[in-house]
Amino acid sequence: MSDTMSIQIVKPCPCGGEALETCCGRFISEAELPQTPEQLMRSRYTAYVLANEAYLKATWDPATCPAEELIEPSIKWDGLEVRAAQEEGNDGTVEFIARAKVGGRARRLHETSRFIRRDGRWWYVDGDIKA
Repeated sequence: MSDTMSIQIVKPCPCGGEALETCCGRFISEAELPQTPEQLMRSRYTAYVLANEAYLKATWDPATCPAEELIEPSIKWDGLEVRAAQEEGNDGTVEFIARAKVGGRARRLHETSRFIRRDGRWWYVDGDIKA
């Protein structure tokens, strides 16, 4: 009789969730739609970490989505802290701090993002960057 041990490697989610596959990965793979502005914001942060520009463009409100590339290769994202998330009807906001390194120097992005829900789907609209 042979005992075999299977080892499963679980990759943590960049947004701070336990496993990428069951956290933001399910949204980025398009298996599910984010149900809250916070889920969308966390999955977008994860997409920046993974350099998944297609997901970022697909979740940005077409009325405000810029034409230029969104991924900046010199930025290495290091962590996310969600400060507040609110949802009122079809409008939502998420305040967060994202930590990064640019050219080896620590930086942080403190933003309050705005989201809108249309046809049952959340979209990123824009954000106010805090100093």
